[in-house]
Amino acid sequence: MAGSKTILIIEDDRFISEMYARTLQKAGYTVAIATTGQEGIDAAFRTRYDVILLDIMLPIKHGMQVLKEIRDSDNENVKGVRIVIMTNFDQDEESRAVMQSQADGYLIKANITPSKLVNIIDTLFPKSPQDKITPSKL
Repeated sequence: MAGSKTILIIEDDRFISEMYARTLQKAGYTVAIATTGQEGIDAAFRTRYDVILLDIMLPIKHGMQVLKEIRDSDNENVKGVRIVIMTNFDQDEESRAVMQSQADGYLIKANITPSKLVNIIDTLFPKSPQDKITPSKL
């Protein structure tokens, strides 16, 4: 279902971002990578993406700041963009609830293989209304 869907990976760990990017590209997605929170915001405001995979622990701007700036922006390129938090940082229940209310999904990186990530991203673009998965199911 990838087609011409575009994904921005905002992740400071090069190994992780490149591993996910290669797998998503093989699945037919167009992928860009930003390695700091500010680079991610700039990329998201400059180019329209279908999905943003957002790490929380980022240099320059923390992932929560990135999420807030994107969600609060009136920039047309980020209106309706799906944002999936990907982190290994253990959140308390309150922080996780805030993130989940603003993001379309919340994933623990240690539990996600690249192929599993492709399957999850595919569910964001259902072939029919019956195939649609809700963010809480991610």
